[in-house]
Amino acid sequence: QVQLVESGGGLVQPGGSLRLSCAASGRTFSSYAMGWFRQAPGKEREFVAAITWWSGGYTYYADSVKGRFTISRDNAKDMVYLQMNILKSEDTAVYYCAAKASRVLSTAVTAYDYWGQGTQVTVSS
Repeated sequence: QVQLVESGGGLVQPGGSLRLSCAASGRTFSSYAMGWFRQAPGKEREFVAAITWWSGGYTYYADSVKGRFTISRDNAKDMVYLQMNILKSEDTAVYYCAAKASRVLSTAVTAYDYWGQGTQVTVSS
C-alpha cells in the first residue's frame, strides 16, 4: 500500500524558515514525479512545487513561492523535501505531499495519484 507521510510543519514567525519532509513507501518512487500542494482554510488546494522523477531534475514552482521555496528529492531514501524561506502569513496552510505515477510533472491536483495526510504550517507573529 502506498503511503506518503509529511512532517516538519509548525508555527514560525514571518521571515522565518521551515523544512518539510515527505517519506514515501509502498513502492519504488524513483520513477514518480513528486509535488507539494497546500490548502488554506476556505480555499481550494493549490500547487506549490513539483520535481521530475530523477534526483536533481527539473523543478517547477508556483509564482507565489518562486525564489523562496526549494523542492528536492532523495531517491535512495524515497524522500521529498520542501525548504521554505522568508515565510509570509499568506503561506499559512496545510501542506500536502503528492506522487504522480509518471515521469512528467504537473501542477494539477487531479493529476496526482497518491496523497499524504498533510502537515500544518502557520506563519504568525
